[in-house]
Amino acid sequence: MVMRVAVLTSGGDAPGMNAAIRAIVRGGVEKGWEMFGVRQGYAGLIAGNCRPMGARDAGEIMQRGGTVLGSARCPEFQTEEGRVKAVRALSQDRIDALVVIGGNGSQSGAEKLSLLGFPVVGVASTIDNDLFGSDITIGVDTALNIALEAIDRLKVTASSHQRALLVEVMGRNCGYLALMSGIAGGAEAIVIPEVETNPEEVAREIRSAYERGKPHAIVVVAEGARYNAEGLAGFFKEHSERLGFAVRTTVIGHVQRGGTPTYADRMLATRLGIAAIEELAAGRHGVLVGIRKSDIAATPLAEVVAGKKPLDTALLRLAGILAK
Repeated sequence: MVMRVAVLTSGGDAPGMNAAIRAIVRGGVEKGWEMFGVRQGYAGLIAGNCRPMGARDAGEIMQRGGTVLGSARCPEFQTEEGRVKAVRALSQDRIDALVVIGGNGSQSGAEKLSLLGFPVVGVASTIDNDLFGSDITIGVDTALNIALEAIDRLKVTASSHQRALLVEVMGRNCGYLALMSGIAGGAEAIVIPEVETNPEEVAREIRSAYERGKPHAIVVVAEGARYNAEGLAGFFKEHSERLGFAVRTTVIGHVQRGGTPTYADRMLATRLGIAAIEELAAGRHGVLVGIRKSDIAATPLAEVVAGKKPLDTALLRLAGILAK
């Protein structure tokens, strides 16, 4: 049977999404299926913005950041009526199955479509790396490398002027990016949402770094921490006379999303894209494809939506040892 399969990207863009689109389209074409791309995520799904995609349409996109299919917020899809409308649009286009590339919110939407009886397979993609069902997600490696480059460059300036710098990285309410880039970047302190941090402790780490003869102090902060860069900077400014020093702040922000995908992200996206096609070919759906213990794994979307991915906070102790 010739299947008609559509693919969409949703939520925050992540480097490597285009490599996943390429693998899904070409993997489906190889099986003799008709492939389609949905523009602008779930909003495009409801609007019926679904167009055919052939092998050539997926050419020269793997090296590009972002998503060629686009993404958009869609409050209407949060309603039962909106989701029914989306399924109706898919049926009108005679689409047999849908592949959703995205993170938590995107896969929550995929699960809701699955509950309505429509065959859906999710592909794990978010720079936050907070999605249950995959040890690592598309976009994380690129985001980490961008954060590391920024930390390395800022450390040069901090050393030249003997300054303390706060570097805020993305990650929503997950501290993975901050923790890993902080360790690999040689930060003197790391602040993440998963561990309550007192600003006085950060001040002690900075002062200790100078007392040990370091020419700089770098603090990597997760945007979702209770004391993010803005909060810490405010504390240091308010108590600068007592603490004896001030800090400078750099927020890396969306620069982390826009990079050219690394080798690791291109390969991960390619493997997961082909895995999504193989799941559909085997008649399996209602699952997320991801990487677990270096192998491709399919996790029921219900578990993905309900599960919480833990962060190895023991690595903070490692960071403390290395910062000495």
